[in-house]
Amino acid sequence: MSISERLDAFRPQALGVLRIMAALLFLAHGTMKLFAFPAAQMEGPLPPLLLTAGILELVGGLLVAVGFLTRPVSFVLSGMMAFAYFFAHFPKSFFPSLNGGDAAVLYCFIFLYIVFAGAGAFALDNRNKA
Repeated sequence: MSISERLDAFRPQALGVLRIMAALLFLAHGTMKLFAFPAAQMEGPLPPLLLTAGILELVGGLLVAVGFLTRPVSFVLSGMMAFAYFFAHFPKSFFPSLNGGDAAVLYCFIFLYIVFAGAGAFALDNRNKA
């Protein structure tokens, strides 16, 4: 058995770890916006667009982390990150490394991949599968 075949056996677990870690990091953006934890993202009341983003980051991040409704939630979060990139970052510069949009692009494509790949291991979505 080749190395590739041995590694392929752990694909669901690797996808599950990617899903969980990406979602927990994403969720932290929501806690910064909504609860100023671990630090405030901005001072004062949030504009409606950032309040909506914070709620989606918190709730969506939690749902993806536990693997519940993973595909539809990941679809929404991927679209949200595409919107965030083109609305907030792209006008500053074409290049993500110059406009601060690196994370938005990565989150967009990680969540888009999860839409097609599924939740992987360690997901509540798998509880009915035998």
